[in-house]
Amino acid sequence: MLDCILQIGIFCLPRAAVIPLHNHPGMTVFSKLLFGSMHIRSFDWVDSSEQIRSSNGACLAKLNTDSVMNAPCETSILYPAAGGNMHCFTAVTPCAVLDVLGPPYDGPEGRDCKYYTEASCSSFPGDATASAAPGDNDRYAWLEEMQGKPDDFNVRGEEYKGPKIVGY
Repeated sequence: MLDCILQIGIFCLPRAAVIPLHNHPGMTVFSKLLFGSMHIRSFDWVDSSEQIRSSNGACLAKLNTDSVMNAPCETSILYPAAGGNMHCFTAVTPCAVLDVLGPPYDGPEGRDCKYYTEASCSSFPGDATASAAPGDNDRYAWLEEMQGKPDDFNVRGEEYKGPKIVGY
């Protein structure tokens, strides 16, 4: 039997619903807005090899995307270290987004979903942003990892029970 190599999700969101700021560690994600409008705000770590940390432990990230997408539109691709791997979605209108993730989330393999809170660079005066983000602080933010997921965020998953998918 093959191990699961992909994870597929369809997120149906009513107007103003939010998928909070989260990551996809070591994963590539294909996202397709199926219908409606969605605001996307995404980040990548400034230095993925050695994260730049603030005095309170938050890590410096650079803004990748801050815009509204309207269906129909191109498929977005998030790579493990680029393309907006940490992102949040806010439904501008009722909408649905299809995500295909590979490899899937797997805590023991180091691919556990983490959620973040965002603070502006000016929130931590005297920290190391002057050299990392000279004169461009609005394109950078401190992301602080939350413990667990936000209390008001729930995702209901179901196992695929359709016809067996076989390789070629």
